[in-house]
Amino acid sequence: MRLSQILILGLLVLLAAPVWLQADERVAPAPGAASKLLPNTLGSFKATSPAGTVDEESWVKVGSDGVISGAVRAYQFNGQVVAVTLLTTKSDSSAFALLANSGCMAAVTPNQIQQTEIGTKSCVLRGEIRFARGPVYVAVDSKAGAVSPEALQRVADSIGATLDKGANDVPVLVKHLPGWPRVSQVSYAVTQETLKQRFSSQPVLDAVSFTGGAEAVVADYNGQRLVIVEFNTASLATDNNQRISAKLQELNAQGQPVPTAYRRVGNYAVFVFDAPSEQAANQLIDQVKYQQVVQWLGENPFAYEQATREFTETTLGVFVSVVKASGLALVTCLAVGGFFGAVLFSFRRAQQRSRDAYSDSDAMLRLNLDELTPENDPARLLRPHS
Repeated sequence: MRLSQILILGLLVLLAAPVWLQADERVAPAPGAASKLLPNTLGSFKATSPAGTVDEESWVKVGSDGVISGAVRAYQFNGQVVAVTLLTTKSDSSAFALLANSGCMAAVTPNQIQQTEIGTKSCVLRGEIRFARGPVYVAVDSKAGAVSPEALQRVADSIGATLDKGANDVPVLVKHLPGWPRVSQVSYAVTQETLKQRFSSQPVLDAVSFTGGAEAVVADYNGQRLVIVEFNTASLATDNNQRISAKLQELNAQGQPVPTAYRRVGNYAVFVFDAPSEQAANQLIDQVKYQQVVQWLGENPFAYEQATREFTETTLGVFVSVVKASGLALVTCLAVGGFFGAVLFSFRRAQQRSRDAYSDSDAMLRLNLDELTPENDPARLLRPHS
């Protein structure tokens, strides 16, 4: 009996394990490294308690894209209490995804959002400051609702100054959106789950794999929703393109929803949903440009050829510049010299015409070497020497 009970108990544990794992994924992460980034004082504000676990409401608000640890800590000064929520993530892109998906990159009215310069991207939204700095996401809000905007800003500046700024820029994929940065509503994803939350009724996204560190950006263009998924290698892009194409054929055959248009652009998989027509969707995709960047992990095997090409191009450029400069200098000198020569010649001519001119007189001594000049008075000429 004991053996059978042990076997039954083990079977129940195995069956319940997936449920436990799913439940763990929904639980906010332990403070861990995040608590170490929340100091005892932030400017004039002092901590009122140790760092604790992020509450469920805040956790649901920001999501879980690449989060490693999370902590929240309360600070007080002159009766004003603020709460600082800090999440550490796997990468700068993950932190940006938390910020973008929390509402800071949504289309809101100017009085609801105000851009600040704390981190890579930051905003003041309904009395709460949120920003991403490097691989860290931070939200600063008032506990009792009696904190001035200036106090919130000072706390945010203080915590931002202690964090590593990382690349200090938005992900490159965001900058490849057509018309960036005029796009008003943007969300970002580093996991398939986050992307599918934005398009729960689009089964084609089941074929997209984020294995290998893929990232995706979603943007709205007058009702059209553009999705760009970037894969790190051409091989991953090819595999995903094959799965997506097969999935689209399957969905079309079954009469299920499909994107208005899909196309592979370099290592990008580009979707357009809810477009008024396929032509409009393709026009939007045409504006997406893939810019390939090659980075060698070790020594570049083509370093010599690259250096030779750069030297040749530089030398040729210098030679052409010298020839152009010399030719320009020569033409300038000739033009200036000709101008001043003409002015001087005209001046001398005018000066000569203004003076009285006299012809030869008999009082002048002349040599009739050619014996052609008529002799007025032969007696006045020199005789040949004998």
